[in-house]
Amino acid sequence: MSDTSRRPRRPAKPYRRPQKDPVRILAFDALRAVDERDAYANLVLPPLLRKAREKGDFDARDAALATELVYGTLRRQGTYDAVIAACVDRPLREVDPPVLDVLSLGAHQLLGTRIPTHAAVSATVELARVVLGDGRAKFVNAVLRKVAQHDLDGWLEKVAPPYDDDPEDHLAVVHSHPRWVVSALWDSLGGGRAGIEDLLEADNERPEVTLVARPGRATPDELLGEEAAVPGRWSPYAVRLTEGGEPGAVTAVREGRAGVQDEGSQLVALALANAPLDGPDEKWLDGCAGPGGKAALLAALAAERGAVLLASEKQPHRAGLVARALDGNPGPYQVIAADGTRPPWRPGSFDRVLVDVPCTGLGALRRRPEARWRRRPEDLDGFAPLQRGLLRTALESVRVGGVVGYATCSPHLAETRAVVADLLKQFPDAEPIDARPLLPGVPALGDGPDVQLWPHLHGTDAMYLALLRRTA
Repeated sequence: MSDTSRRPRRPAKPYRRPQKDPVRILAFDALRAVDERDAYANLVLPPLLRKAREKGDFDARDAALATELVYGTLRRQGTYDAVIAACVDRPLREVDPPVLDVLSLGAHQLLGTRIPTHAAVSATVELARVVLGDGRAKFVNAVLRKVAQHDLDGWLEKVAPPYDDDPEDHLAVVHSHPRWVVSALWDSLGGGRAGIEDLLEADNERPEVTLVARPGRATPDELLGEEAAVPGRWSPYAVRLTEGGEPGAVTAVREGRAGVQDEGSQLVALALANAPLDGPDEKWLDGCAGPGGKAALLAALAAERGAVLLASEKQPHRAGLVARALDGNPGPYQVIAADGTRPPWRPGSFDRVLVDVPCTGLGALRRRPEARWRRRPEDLDGFAPLQRGLLRTALESVRVGGVVGYATCSPHLAETRAVVADLLKQFPDAEPIDARPLLPGVPALGDGPDVQLWPHLHGTDAMYLALLRRTA
């Protein structure tokens, strides 16, 4: 028997339980909800953060990190998928979704944050041990060590096709948008490479929280007393919270006298309210009022002029949200649950009508980054009949000399100019109004008469607005 056989064996290392990290566990839970239940992060994350704070697990820095991990991972999911695919020995579709979520969280920490490499890998492996088990944690460890071999620019050189070979696919990988979305945005925006890259980059930036002071109920000066609050860029009622924060902690928001509303949405409501009319200005209609942001602003503006707003929303639960948003309005209003394509009101009943129609939401990818991966080109076919039906009803609902505003939070040409052009052909007793003068001070509004706002040019969601006057 050899001498080495007589040496005593080293005792096995005692099993070390994984360390639970509340921040990363919460981020993982949010991503799983988005993936499994088609939930939206902006709806899932706040209650998770609130529950964590109530348990005493979180402070403000923890909440900020969890928010960054969730939104950063979702925004860059396409890029991270390409990187991870280069580091595994199987197609991504064969990687279990929970494992892929953990890998994506790790990739974001390595490639999209300033977290040191060792800390990013070790923290993600500990997360994998907690939520996946030790076996799959070894796989996560091996993949992330490969990911850590290059920074983001280095990986993009490897996984993105050259721009000259395939511009749209290059932009899709580099800026983490589906190829078809890149193509659609580029068609609507026009121009060369610089503009579309600026737009895609803006889609991947965290948007500021924008508040609206509802006229007659709150003033911008009151909201400007909040920490890190500055005036809006374009709307006289807008105030931006440059450091983010919790809008529900703002007294005026909590009391319903102010609300959270993107400045683009405010501009749409203001443009309709200020469009010149022939004749009386007494009855206004918001034909797609849920969840109530534009309706609340329109109701307040109508009250200042002695006009009445009817807010109509098809879904009863969303009509309830509208009623809550309008509660306390200084003037008369009414909220009903009704189908805007088969309305209970008589034709020609209103002086001003707004229809902010259901759409793909491609104009709000800053706020709902997961929507870019959830939407498909065929979704456009599903929305098209509804969008045309709602605009047709709006034109029938306004009196001669009255004004209709057609709005959508999508810049896709199939949801914007194509819809308006089709209805003008079918409805010869209507004419377009130049909307640009009704957005005073706002630059880069194009050739008109309609208006397309952009995140990279205006700091707003990509809202579209066309104004039409009924002529006969």
